[in-house]
Amino acid sequence: MARVVFEEVCKRYGGVSAVENFSAVVEDGEFLVLVGPSGCGKSTTLRMVAGLEEISSGRLSIDGRDVTDVPPKDRDIAMVFQNYALYPHMTVYKNMAFGLKLRGLPRTEIDARVREAAETLDLSGLLERLPKQLSGGQRQRVAVGRAIVRKPKVFLFDEPLSNLDAKMRVEMRAEIRRLHRLLKATMIYVTHDQVEAMTMGDRIVVMNQGRIQQIAPPLEVYRRPANMFVAGFIGTPPMNMVRMSVKNGAFESKAMRFELPGCGIPDGEVMVGFRPETLASASPDAGFSFTGRVDSSEPMGAETFATLSLADGSTVVARLPSDFPCRPDDAVTLSFDPARLSFFSPAGGERRGGRALCDH
Repeated sequence: MARVVFEEVCKRYGGVSAVENFSAVVEDGEFLVLVGPSGCGKSTTLRMVAGLEEISSGRLSIDGRDVTDVPPKDRDIAMVFQNYALYPHMTVYKNMAFGLKLRGLPRTEIDARVREAAETLDLSGLLERLPKQLSGGQRQRVAVGRAIVRKPKVFLFDEPLSNLDAKMRVEMRAEIRRLHRLLKATMIYVTHDQVEAMTMGDRIVVMNQGRIQQIAPPLEVYRRPANMFVAGFIGTPPMNMVRMSVKNGAFESKAMRFELPGCGIPDGEVMVGFRPETLASASPDAGFSFTGRVDSSEPMGAETFATLSLADGSTVVARLPSDFPCRPDDAVTLSFDPARLSFFSPAGGERRGGRALCDH
């Protein structure tokens, strides 16, 4: 397969910047996920790899070859779209074979490739059906199969699961990851769904407003978000944030107070972040704790999401056991693990460091 290298790649539409200084390396055989809210530039980035969008500035190479100005048909990539893009009048077999036929491959090779891909994707019994006779998941597998038969250097996926129902999305996530392990292919996958990003990617690229916010393995992004945007975007519910003042390692707000001597956080204002699942029931006199009033609770079956209002006006969400007693207006005291706190600048939102106690 191939290594994909972005060097300060930009895309501008007149005076509007859609992607700015995108620099990253997708290693040979890696599954890289681009994730972010609508309009963040992730699909535009993918389309520049495919050659469907012209690169305004910067350089893009695939397998050591500069493809910045190379036409799409000569880039040796295959793209799977959100809307399947199947020919309705062609059978599954003909849909998968069509691109190979255009390239002039021998009939025997086309047949071998199509049947091999169909076997891999559990489509062998559906080759003579038309797209209208297939379920959404089956159509998506046909679209993936059409990409597989080309045996490209790079696979590109543009939100391929967004048209599927929740159950089918879970199944197709597992299917695409299985294919990645089987094919050992270089794959770049775009999604707005952070669950897809966390469960599928070897590494994820979090984007916002056309810029990279963080590139790292999923758990590193979750545990050590680079800034407040990443902390708020990755995680369901997102990371809680409480503004506190710091002086000589003592953290204080109207809602809570605790000390982390020598933690390395400078005096002044700081945003303290903690994940909902790091909170637990505590007695009012427990260290590293706070008390809030329950605004609402959402039973989720195995757990309950409780939203609490604190004395300083901030709101936090706790991920608690399903049998935890919390009704609206109840006063609840929760403890937190100081070793799992994150700290951010209130002004720019960037992560602030400190000694090990202050990091995951």
